[in-house]
Amino acid sequence: MAPPVPWLVILCTGALALFAGPALAASGADSVAVLVTYHSLSGNTEKMARAVAEGAKAVPGARVALKRVGEVTGNDLFSSDALIVGSPVYWSNMSGEVKTFFDNWQLKFGVFPEFKMRNKVGAAFATGGQAAGGKEVTMLTILAAMLGNQMIVVSGGGALGASATTEGDSPGIDEKELAAARDLGRRVAEVAVLVKRGARK
Repeated sequence: MAPPVPWLVILCTGALALFAGPALAASGADSVAVLVTYHSLSGNTEKMARAVAEGAKAVPGARVALKRVGEVTGNDLFSSDALIVGSPVYWSNMSGEVKTFFDNWQLKFGVFPEFKMRNKVGAAFATGGQAAGGKEVTMLTILAAMLGNQMIVVSGGGALGASATTEGDSPGIDEKELAAARDLGRRVAEVAVLVKRGARK
């Protein structure tokens, strides 16, 4: 005979609590802070940044902040577990605003000599008007700044990061490029969780 409904409800509730408890605890322990920051005048890099943030938010436990480079504080940097930086291509390089952001790591925030960004996960994304206008060089310069600070750099959405061509046959940001940006954000958050788990062992 089937047990009375109230007892069935109690048994099911207890079982759910038993299995959900550890899972929730693990989720809290694996919580990571992901900072997505960018410079954008036309709005193209901002669209990519929002997609990157969306991808990172899809990872359980990820807390994502989205800011322009000029708005980032020292606390934003040092409290993050992962940092994803985006820039438009200016003369085959990162924009002056993004370069100033990196310069301020020491000039304003004093990351050296303690290497305060050490072992944080880093990644890059870029937008440029032409198919061969310098997007990969731009991402490499961003990654080089991170490597110089002993960060752990990863790619996603592309060989060096996510990128978008915004002129010619592909004006603006298309869905394929947004999908690559989401892939980048998701991978960075996933790697940040793995790094944090490893650091606890």
